Amino acid sequence: MEYTEYIEKIEKKLKSHFDIEKDYVYKDLQIDLYAKYYIRNEKYMATKKMSIYAFENNEYCFIKYFEDLTEEKFKNFIEVLKLAVDDFIQPHSEHMSSVITGVLVTNSEEDKKISDIVRKFKLHKSFLFGLKGWVDIRLILVHLDKNVVITNKKGKEVQDVYKV
Repeated sequence: MEYTEYIEKIEKKLKSHFDIEKDYVYKDLQIDLYAKYYIRNEKYMATKKMSIYAFENNEYCFIKYFEDLTEEKFKNFIEVLKLAVDDFIQPHSEHMSSVITGVLVTNSEEDKKISDIVRKFKLHKSFLFGLKGWVDIRLILVHLDKNVVITNKKGKEVQDVYKV
């Protein structure tokens, strides 16, 4: 499958729930597709002005294509995802959870070292012992030529969305 065909397929899947931007630049890295999702749930009594509680869940998705995925490019992408935690997540009393999904798409041969790093990668951060929510990073590596999707433990939740 060609990358343009793949990215159009993913965009169709995401556009009903996500706000999508193409060619988004973040930290000097051109992201091919950036998608963000916000949901707010609220319980109120009698009128909407009398809120009992509320909570928010957010997801930020960064999709980047690399013709030749090297370890250096891969590690740079992971650092960008880690920086996104501080820049995109605004913890507050109604923030419940956020997820940053990093999707690397490539046609290069599978590098066992990179695949192992993806499988073992974990980042979970709580804010004020979880009272102001938490954030997790999903890491997904898609090999278009071989129709292979490699994810970390958190990424398995959405693995089917990014299958070729």
